[in-house]
Amino acid sequence: MKKLLIAFTVLLSLPAFSQRCGNDALLEHLKNTIPGFEARHHEMMDYIFNPETPQTLFNRNPQQPHIVVTIPVVFHVLYKNSFQNISDAQILSQLTVLNNDYRKLNADFNTVVPAVFRPLGADVEIVFCKATKDPNGNATTGIIRKAVASTFVLENDYFSAAGDLPWDHDKYLNIWIGRFTNPNYLGQATPPSVLEFNYQGDGLCIGDQFTGTTGTATAPYNKGRTATHEIGHYFGLLHPWGADGVTCGHPYINEWTPYNDDRVADTPETNNPYSGCPTFPSNLHACTTTSTGSMFMNYMDYVNDACMAFFTLGQKTVMQNTLAGPRVSLLTSNGCGTLGLSEFEANQAISVYPNPVAKDFMISSPQSEIDEVEIYNAIGQIVKTQKLKQTNNLINIEELASGTYYLRIYSQGKFLKSDKIIKK
Repeated sequence: MKKLLIAFTVLLSLPAFSQRCGNDALLEHLKNTIPGFEARHHEMMDYIFNPETPQTLFNRNPQQPHIVVTIPVVFHVLYKNSFQNISDAQILSQLTVLNNDYRKLNADFNTVVPAVFRPLGADVEIVFCKATKDPNGNATTGIIRKAVASTFVLENDYFSAAGDLPWDHDKYLNIWIGRFTNPNYLGQATPPSVLEFNYQGDGLCIGDQFTGTTGTATAPYNKGRTATHEIGHYFGLLHPWGADGVTCGHPYINEWTPYNDDRVADTPETNNPYSGCPTFPSNLHACTTTSTGSMFMNYMDYVNDACMAFFTLGQKTVMQNTLAGPRVSLLTSNGCGTLGLSEFEANQAISVYPNPVAKDFMISSPQSEIDEVEIYNAIGQIVKTQKLKQTNNLINIEELASGTYYLRIYSQGKFLKSDKIIKK
């Protein structure tokens, strides 16, 4: 596929609380500029919120060791003056926050999260590391610094040549840090559905004033939680309220925004974001009034950094589904050193998604080289064969009848893995 280099303009007319996160504006932009994105995005979200089959890498019993995923991060610092050229210490403070928040090691968990919600708190089992190897295998600090023009518009051009081009999205989480033109804008991250379109802005773009806990970090968003929130979107999470200003009880807003909640059962439905630092319990935006009120202290809401402190077990499931599906290539990246999987684990890392599928599905193989897939119907007849040439391969089965199909995936004639796909 051709690489898409697309810029979008932040919606300046949005109220201040809506500008904290650019996820909704970015999705609308992608829908309007990339042919086929809308339908594929909905299929992908259906997959990660309700996968048809268990995700092998995370389907373990209590006796098995937990799999903590380490994700290499490259920071692109884009600065207009020396003040914006933030220090290594500020960047490292952001890494510390991410690792504490995603492992439920944050010191404020018990003080910010009410007792009634604490049993739902999740160790997401994701660790972020500053890259030590670049895409060519050379040693790196994981931090790139580049002076940009005074007229540079971060929210439009962060991933262009005028900003800094991304490293391989299959192997690194790219984080661009700079100063937004819109002073109320904090950050934005891309959903996992952009991967098959080779969208070059995949990753996180964040204001330097909202990065980490020191340096230029500015209250009340100086606890590093903007990155925690936005990377939640990168792994597929939605805002708890679904869309701003939507009346409770409307499961379908329109074709583009079909739900007014986040599709996670253990986060209570709300109809708008919370802001500031509310007093628990609060039913201000709750769809159902209860004694415990809304979960406004969740990382995916809009409260001040000091007033959010956890992900739920349901949100963890969504993120792990994403890591076992569209972002599976991150599992085998060696950007932080030698992290190789065994041959069996590498073959198991071959991922087929979304499933069920209406038209197209992807086969991703970040660790094993694959070159062919055979598709069989329920009575064992081969109905399609396709050559595979990339890490992420698009397979079209629009012509096949609805039903269950079985896959056999090969490398140079050697069978690697079987799987199944359900055609809607």
